[in-house]
Amino acid sequence: MKDLEIVVRLDVVLALRKMKSRDLALAVGITEQNISLLKSGKVKGIRFETLAKICAVLECQPGDLLEALPTET
Repeated sequence: MKDLEIVVRLDVVLALRKMKSRDLALAVGITEQNISLLKSGKVKGIRFETLAKICAVLECQPGDLLEALPTET
């Protein structure tokens, strides 16, 4: 079994929607700093409720935001 890492593609989806992190943060009800941490992949987890709100605002599916890739060894 290969090891996988989860890569966050939030920056790509934001660019496609022509939306700024600030606007997403306001719409979802979280801080810009938390959006920034999420975009950089420096978070240990995300609440499903928050993920659902992000998906609703961006009109996307969780799979559009998260991708599982093999880890580099």
